[in-house]
Amino acid sequence: MIDGSAGPGDLVCFSHLRWGFVFQRPNHLMSRAARARRTFFFEEPRFDAAGPPTLEVAQAEPSLFVCTPHVAPDPAGSDLAAAQRGLLEELVRERRVKPDVAWFYTPMALPIARGLEAPLTVYDCMDELSAFAGAPPELGGLEAELFGRADLVFTGGHSLYASKRRRHPDVHAFPSSVDARHFAVARDGARDPEDQAPIPRPRIGFFGVIDERIDLELIGRVARERPDWQWVILGPVAKIDPAGLPRLPNIHWLGQKAYSVLPQYLSGWDVATMPFALNASTAFISPTKTLEYMAAGKPVVSTAVADVVEPYGRAGAVAIADRESFTSALERALGADPAEVRRASDVWVARTSWDRTWQQMSDLVESALARKRLAAGRRRACSTT
Repeated sequence: MIDGSAGPGDLVCFSHLRWGFVFQRPNHLMSRAARARRTFFFEEPRFDAAGPPTLEVAQAEPSLFVCTPHVAPDPAGSDLAAAQRGLLEELVRERRVKPDVAWFYTPMALPIARGLEAPLTVYDCMDELSAFAGAPPELGGLEAELFGRADLVFTGGHSLYASKRRRHPDVHAFPSSVDARHFAVARDGARDPEDQAPIPRPRIGFFGVIDERIDLELIGRVARERPDWQWVILGPVAKIDPAGLPRLPNIHWLGQKAYSVLPQYLSGWDVATMPFALNASTAFISPTKTLEYMAAGKPVVSTAVADVVEPYGRAGAVAIADRESFTSALERALGADPAEVRRASDVWVARTSWDRTWQQMSDLVESALARKRLAAGRRRACSTT
């Protein structure tokens, strides 16, 4: 068993997203955190236990452990929190966890983590969760409590930063970044995956979670207007009825794909899209796929999501369109000069990376830890004099 008896303290991350779901911000950042310290990624529970609650701990990377509670179906709210708190205590005891950092993606984890003694608390606010379908009513109050507990607050984009910056004295904007090397494979003409290869061209592509944030009516409308264009859509369907997906011969729902193979799919697309609905759930999003599409060298057409319009749309790196103009924007993107598209994209891709983002976050974390330790040392010195 690996324990935390030597080296830097551990990081315990509480996430509303599963490690094995769509590979996104928490995966990118916690993978990098685990290069320096043991990292425990505590997921939301699975309601499948036939007996007492258990904690499944899987080693995803050498120093990264995915912790999944298994609890009985339909527990009461207080019983659910108590069960998970007990599992967390068991994890700390058995794995000799000595946390330096408690890292939150969801305020809903606070009732589980209140007993966890960590010198530093980080709230990485990647989304406005209260605006999502099915958001629990207690989320707002718990977020207020988390702002009171947190030493550092990071936001997943500039819109979120503007929304949260007055709620805490130490808030930093870290918009979605990119692993450019991973997606650059798409520029080299990767082999078409088997389920995409038979689909004719031109192809209009999208990957991501298919939920209330996606404008399904827009996709159906464009598909009907241009039946010669083929839509290739990758990703899991979540929180919406799959029966509501537009079903047309030129819309191909290929399901969720591993992060490792996304560049192969992207390579065979002619335009990459972000057909987001403009509603409360998209008001503060900073789509990770924006830069991933750019790194793949594809022209991008998006609806007017605030963190896409500024800076990418304003600079002309992403075409912004509404429902009425989306088809014509796609038409122009299909006729764009590939070399020109890549030059415009490369300006933005070169400015950031997940490595750089994590390093900046880590520097803030280490500085805050150093200040806390210094303050604690002074208090101890004062108490002995």
